[in-house]
Amino acid sequence: MEPMIAQINARALLIGDRLDLRALETAERLATAPLTIAVGARGKAVLFRYGAVVLFDVDAAEELAFLSQIQPLVSEAVSKPEVETLGLWLTKEVPEGMSKNLLALNDLSLGRLQVVADVLAKSSILGLYEKRVAASFELIEPLAKELQQRGRGSRRGRDLVSHIGTALLTQHRMVGRAEIIEKPELLWERPELEPLFLKLEDEFELKERAHTLERKLELITRTAETLLDLLQAHRALNVEWYITILIVVEIGLTLYELFIRGHTGV
Repeated sequence: MEPMIAQINARALLIGDRLDLRALETAERLATAPLTIAVGARGKAVLFRYGAVVLFDVDAAEELAFLSQIQPLVSEAVSKPEVETLGLWLTKEVPEGMSKNLLALNDLSLGRLQVVADVLAKSSILGLYEKRVAASFELIEPLAKELQQRGRGSRRGRDLVSHIGTALLTQHRMVGRAEIIEKPELLWERPELEPLFLKLEDEFELKERAHTLERKLELITRTAETLLDLLQAHRALNVEWYITILIVVEIGLTLYELFIRGHTGV
């Protein structure tokens, strides 16, 4: 009989944009929604198609071997994975929830581990997007200041379209793939686990962080769209001036033909 483990570590890694779970059909599955498989001597891995992997009770060597094994299944792998860690404390002496910087759990059942994995995975993807949005903010802020001070922007249209595309893609991934603010499907079958999920959701501030990201993404999109509109209007105005100048020149040449050359009889 294996000895009772009082504490284990959970470690979430966002390793890419997408993970092909279909290729793991032959793996030793412990559960399917979300996909949970055995790793190493006694560890477990919960995998999400949006590129997150959550490992429980897996040492460094086992983690490295497992990540190398699934590397071919990762699309758009990130150079430096976003990581979230959490210590799990097996106890019935305190209510389930955060206690002494550890997550107290009454048992280490698959359902509970999957709930923990769902929250850690979502927190990791939020962490990555928070960094990306912060970087976009640093680029878009000077444009907003330029708009305020000069009334127009000088940034090329291609760059502005890129900002808009990045913001829209981030929103799509958050809402469409990771479903950050949605409850995991597991809770439909295991409603007794919802209190644990709600505690963790609150602890990691998933909804608050997601809403903050949404507001920032909307601001980036609006700013870029406004600057792009101004840039296009400026270009259109230049074209109008060019046309006006050409018309004036044409009129001038016509008048020259009529009055100057006609009068001199040249």
